[in-house]
Amino acid sequence: MTHEHSDTMAELAQELFHQKDGVKRLLEELLNAAMRGEVSEQLGAERHERNPRRQGWRNGAKPRKLKTRVGELELRVPQVRNCEPYHPSMFARWQRSERALLVACAEMYFQGVSTRRVQRVLDQMCGCEVSAMTVSRVAAELDEKLSEFRGRRLDQHEYPYLMIDARYEKIRRKGGIVSEAVLVVSGFNEQGQREILDWRNGDSESEATWGELFRQLKDRGLRGVRLIVSDAHGGIVAALGRHFQGVRWQRCRVHFKREAARKVPNREYREVLSDLAAVFAGEDQQECLRRGEEMARKWEAQRPKVAAMLRDGLEDCLTVLDFPEGHRRRLGSTNMLERLMKTLKQRTRVVGVFPNRASCERLIGAILLERHEKWQLESRPYFSMENADLEALGSADRQAA
Repeated sequence: MTHEHSDTMAELAQELFHQKDGVKRLLEELLNAAMRGEVSEQLGAERHERNPRRQGWRNGAKPRKLKTRVGELELRVPQVRNCEPYHPSMFARWQRSERALLVACAEMYFQGVSTRRVQRVLDQMCGCEVSAMTVSRVAAELDEKLSEFRGRRLDQHEYPYLMIDARYEKIRRKGGIVSEAVLVVSGFNEQGQREILDWRNGDSESEATWGELFRQLKDRGLRGVRLIVSDAHGGIVAALGRHFQGVRWQRCRVHFKREAARKVPNREYREVLSDLAAVFAGEDQQECLRRGEEMARKWEAQRPKVAAMLRDGLEDCLTVLDFPEGHRRRLGSTNMLERLMKTLKQRTRVVGVFPNRASCERLIGAILLERHEKWQLESRPYFSMENADLEALGSADRQAA
């Protein structure tokens, strides 16, 4: 067997220099060989080997495609029987979100509310029948991993910046379909790295729902918060005032611009956005406020709601100007988190209506965990903290106990 594998690798090595897709074929063989080695280790035996340590048997292979920089690879994932299913280590992160999606689709199928689209997803992901026992076991594995992640202690770092946002998903409940909020909190630690701190479903973005999430974050040791970035939803603002007293709040500028633009007819949309861009281009807070007042006077007679919004809410959009200059562009809005929310939407759209809240939280959590792990591998921090004098912004102990 080893001799045969060596001959194959030698042939591929020759193709590497003569064939157009030589690199791709070589990589395919390396990954397939690695998976065969992992299966041998899991089973405790090579092919056709008999020994008392054997834990199961090989059961063919399942084709799978993997996109890489050298092209789409055609892989053969070994299958096993009479033992725990084999999961290639190279697909570990992929599997969490895909397996969560599988569970959500299968749960819909078993409850008799599946659609053709869901059935197609099941066929593409599994290529075989999925049993209720398999779904239950996979769900339990995912829930254990996600529970460990979302319950981890946070007191090993300080988190100077938090960014929070929410989106809505449709969930089947008590014979009907309801729209539930999915709350997500990301943090930036003292090294400038991004992290997912927590997520959860709630009936709405109420003060109570956000407040419970904030309370649990602090129970896990969240500390050192200087600035929180979010939109101006009433539930968020009220919960922040109760649970993070003394912490600065940055109102998302992008949400502010959208809200202002919705107060005028389409023909005035671009003009309002242009005026707001000029307001935010000021060098300091006083200059921005002066420009904001000029804009308010310009629109006061024609669009009084725009003028009132500027006078009531503009200052909350300028908090970031008191923070390090190199951080302001990324802290001025929740764009970073909104991009992540779009990724969530792309994945949850496959399910459409979740069979229950746990299924929704599981899929959302698996995707967020993958993104968190990806952030930990970034070569450079999201914020450079080398010259950032965060202590000058006030004591971290000002937040509520």
